[in-house]
Amino acid sequence: MINEYEKLLAGLDDVDWAGLSHAYESADDVPGRIRTLCGSDDEAREKAFRYLFSSIFHQGSRYSASPFAVPFLARIAVAGPGAAREDTMWLLTRLAVDWHDEYDVTTGINVAGWRAAAAEVSPEELLAWYEEQLAAAMDADQRAELQEARDWVAVGNSPDSRWSALQSYDAVLAELPGLLVLLDDDDARLRTRIAYLLAWFPELSTTSLPRLLSLAAHEKDPVTAATALLAAGLLGPASTVEDITPYLDAADPLMRWAAATALIRLAGLDEAAVGPGLLGRTVTELTAAARHPFDRVTDYFGGDLHAHIERTLHALPPGTDPAAVHEALDACLPRIFWDCHGTRTRRAIEELFPAPQPHPAPHYADLTAAQQQLLGDLAGHRHPWLIRSSADRLQDLGLPHTQEALQSFVGAHRTAQSTAPRAKERSGT
Repeated sequence: MINEYEKLLAGLDDVDWAGLSHAYESADDVPGRIRTLCGSDDEAREKAFRYLFSSIFHQGSRYSASPFAVPFLARIAVAGPGAAREDTMWLLTRLAVDWHDEYDVTTGINVAGWRAAAAEVSPEELLAWYEEQLAAAMDADQRAELQEARDWVAVGNSPDSRWSALQSYDAVLAELPGLLVLLDDDDARLRTRIAYLLAWFPELSTTSLPRLLSLAAHEKDPVTAATALLAAGLLGPASTVEDITPYLDAADPLMRWAAATALIRLAGLDEAAVGPGLLGRTVTELTAAARHPFDRVTDYFGGDLHAHIERTLHALPPGTDPAAVHEALDACLPRIFWDCHGTRTRRAIEELFPAPQPHPAPHYADLTAAQQQLLGDLAGHRHPWLIRSSADRLQDLGLPHTQEALQSFVGAHRTAQSTAPRAKERSGT
C-alpha cells in the first residue's frame, strides 16, 4: 500500500474481524480488501470493491461486519486515492440504504418507522423470546438449534434484516459530519455522491438542508445541482416550497424536473403550501420530462427516470387534474429502463397490446408510437431476464418473445440507440 494512506486505516487490525460475519461467513478477509482500496493496483482495487459490494452489502443485506467497515471507508472517501473515492462513496451509500424501497421512495426515508420496527427485533427483544422457546422445547435437536440461535443473539446479533441494516445506517450517520467536506470537493462526482447520500438522513437535515440548497444554487454540474435540489426536497419541511419553486423556471429541464418532484413530496407534507396551480405546473414538467428524457439523469430510483416520474405522479394529492396526470402516466408507460420486479413491463404489455396481433403480424413500422417504444426498450434492455419473465405473454400476443427476436423485429437502427438516459452504474447495484 502507498504509505501516505496508511494513516487512514489506523485501527483496522484492532477490530475482531474473525468474530464478525458477512455474506460469506467469517469477515476476517475484510481488512485486506479495505487495504487494497488504498493500493496502486487498479485491477486489484476493482476486485476488492466487487468483493465488498457482495459481502458486507449483499443484495441489500447488511451483516455484523458492515458497520465496522464504515469508519475506514469514510476516511478513504475523504482523503483516499482519487481512483477509490467515488466507489467508496457508493459503497457507503449502499451500506446506509439499499436499492429497494428504503431509498427510492418519493416521500423521503421513514427513519422513525424503521427504528420502531428494528426495535421490535433487536437482540434484547429476541433473546427473551429464544429463552422462552428453549424452556418449552422437548426435542433434543430442536433445543440444540434454539440454543445455537440464542447464543448468536446473545452476543448482539439479530436475524432480522431491518435491525442489521439500521446498524450500518447509524454507522454512516456517525461519519456524516466528516463527509460534509465533500460538498466542496473539486470533483463534481463526489459532490453528487454526498448530496445523494445526505438525502436519506433527516436526522442531519438542520445542518445539511441549507448546504444542499446552496449547492443547488451555485453548482455548475447539472446532475450535481439536480441531485442536491431533490435531496433538499426530500429533507425539508413544507416551508422549503419557497426555496424550490423558482427552479420550475430554470433553463435546464433536469432542474425543472427535480423541482417538480421535490414540490410534490412537499405537497404531501402540506398541500396548502403548494396549491393547485403550482401542482399543475409540476405535472406539466413531469410530462415534459417523460416525453423528452434528459441525456443525463440522477441516481434517484436507480436512475430510472420514467419509473420515478410514475411513482411521483401516484404521490400527488387527490383531486389533481386527472386528465393531466393520465397524460403524464401515458408518456411513462412504454419506457422500460430497469423494472427490477418486471411489474411495469407486464402492465405496459397488457395496456399497449390488449389483444393478440393479427396474422400475419404487422411490421414494426405499423405499430403505434407507444408500442414501438416499448418493444424497442425491451429489445435494447441490458437485462435479458426481464424479457424472459414476460416471454409467455409476448408469445400469446403474437409478438417476438426473445430478446434476439425483438432486436430483429425492431431493427438494428432502433436497438443501436440508447433506450433511456442512465445514471452511472456501480458494482453491486
